[in-house]
Amino acid sequence: MLIRCAALLLLVSCLQGCGREAGEAGGAAVTDPGRDYFSFANTGQFETRHLDLELNVDFDRRVLEGHVIHRMACLDSAADRILLDTRGLQVARVQLAPAASVARDLDFEVGESDPVRGEALRIALPRDFECDGEFLLKIDYRTGPGASAIMWLPPELTAGGEQPFMFTQSQPIHARSWVPLQDTPSVRITYEAVIRTPANLLAVMSANNDPLVPRDGEYRFLMPQPIPSYLLALAVGDLYFEPFGEDTGVYAEAAVLPAAAWEFADTQAMLDAAEAIYGPYQWGRYDLLILPPSFPYGGMENPRLSFITPSLLAGDRSLVSVIAHELAHSWSGNLVSNRTWRDIWLNEGTTSYLEARLMEVLYGKERANEERVLTYQSLLEDLATVPPEMQPLAPVFESGDPDVGQQGMQYAKGQMLLEHLESVFGRESFDAFMAAYFDHFAFQAIGSEQFLDYIDERLLQAMPGRYTRQQLEEWLYRPGLPAERTEPRSRNLDAAAAEARAWASGELPVDKLSIKQWSPQATVYFIKALPAGLDSARLSELDSALGFSGSRNAVIARAWFIEVARRRFEPAYDRMRGHLARWGRTWLIEPVYAALANNGRDRALALEIFEQARSGYHPLTIAAIQPLLGAGAEP
Repeated sequence: MLIRCAALLLLVSCLQGCGREAGEAGGAAVTDPGRDYFSFANTGQFETRHLDLELNVDFDRRVLEGHVIHRMACLDSAADRILLDTRGLQVARVQLAPAASVARDLDFEVGESDPVRGEALRIALPRDFECDGEFLLKIDYRTGPGASAIMWLPPELTAGGEQPFMFTQSQPIHARSWVPLQDTPSVRITYEAVIRTPANLLAVMSANNDPLVPRDGEYRFLMPQPIPSYLLALAVGDLYFEPFGEDTGVYAEAAVLPAAAWEFADTQAMLDAAEAIYGPYQWGRYDLLILPPSFPYGGMENPRLSFITPSLLAGDRSLVSVIAHELAHSWSGNLVSNRTWRDIWLNEGTTSYLEARLMEVLYGKERANEERVLTYQSLLEDLATVPPEMQPLAPVFESGDPDVGQQGMQYAKGQMLLEHLESVFGRESFDAFMAAYFDHFAFQAIGSEQFLDYIDERLLQAMPGRYTRQQLEEWLYRPGLPAERTEPRSRNLDAAAAEARAWASGELPVDKLSIKQWSPQATVYFIKALPAGLDSARLSELDSALGFSGSRNAVIARAWFIEVARRRFEPAYDRMRGHLARWGRTWLIEPVYAALANNGRDRALALEIFEQARSGYHPLTIAAIQPLLGAGAEP
């Protein structure tokens, strides 16, 4: 998932609660790098292997209602109850269906609510239960009206304006708000689903979508490869399909489809390039789903169907690195996934590295270097705010909130580690290592220590004298950045920064700026390089000449409106309001709100804009921005 957004307010520690539930499940309340501290599930005693979902999508009540059947394995003959993760679910009935036996109702209770983890669903097993292989557990339930994973959109917040839309966002621990399950990346599951919708709408999932399926209000899905729960995904809307190639294409509303089909036409070439470097794509089709503007992230790597923000539709294919990122997750994250949330760098850092490689193949090294430099610059900014204990790639992470975690720095720091290793061992050797790594751990959830052992054996020891395990451990277990690192450089960005300084000093007239020859990335770097202290007249001159306030490119607009808010450039405030109302992608709007709230005079204005716009924001975006403004929960 491409997040790179600032932190939510750190929540109170859940360690006591984690220890209590772990004790009930037989675990130890001590730091354990292999344990998921954000799940109630007693996965050491029971493990779900497959899910069967049957859900009705009710737009009028804004709920999903139906049942889920767990095909579950018993791992501990002494276990007398099953613990599952939920958040805000209304559980009506739980039944046990052992092999060769009729279904039996089971006693259950929903535990007290934890602000981060939700509620444990505790299911008592009968005294005569025999722990012998697999059994079926059926749960009838419906989602709550405030499910953290689900966004329900009325027609007026969609591109077509006539039909409603809904979508889910399960990562990191929000699947539990729409399915009662073992919501931990350490467990990988296959699944089937029957989804019933209004007959004029189309349902799609992170599964085997058929572009030719008729619209009849009942849709069947199969995901035959095992995935972690955070990759469960569902969307329903007035969707249509356009192919890119034999195995790739895009779903979107009719009003958006032509632009999306043009913008992301290189998707098939990206897929071919990734396979050439890292081995076969193992997921069948690879399609995109363009969501409404309220989608909180740049993209989400749901297997077979990446969910994508429409803010990438810049009209010039300049923001397709997000597509490269989500596609790369098909290897790093979906194929080989993190075991716990302290290991998320194995997904995001590795994927950011692969993203840069794909951009280099398709668009050239200098374009890729521009994005590498911007990523590194963001990392340095993050290191100034991320607590030191969360700066290691593999921190001690047993309290707080996975939605906050390392505030996104695991993307850039993980990418820097792998790019440094590539420079040390050579691209050819490192590519061979990465391909072998994906093949060796395919369809497994692994921890940082497994990666460390594997790279030690297969690369460090195979090519001795170049890099040591101790040097590698500095990246994983120490804050900051090692002194020995490979820093990216970009000639284009250096030139853009030089022109920013020259214009600000009066040496270069605005009409002599080279911006027409720049990429959007260079334009962003130019904006970020503008010196402090520029008065409103100079900023007006710049905006009038270059049109930043009216930019169609959402990333350029983001950079500009951060400066508008920070510098209190009030002539652009109306356009800034439009930017904040148009997009729900947290990364695009949260830093603008932060700059506005912290400029010394506009906190009340920021709150006013937020209250007017929040109905179009996803719950995760609201949760990110509320603490910055001191805003309360929505009535």
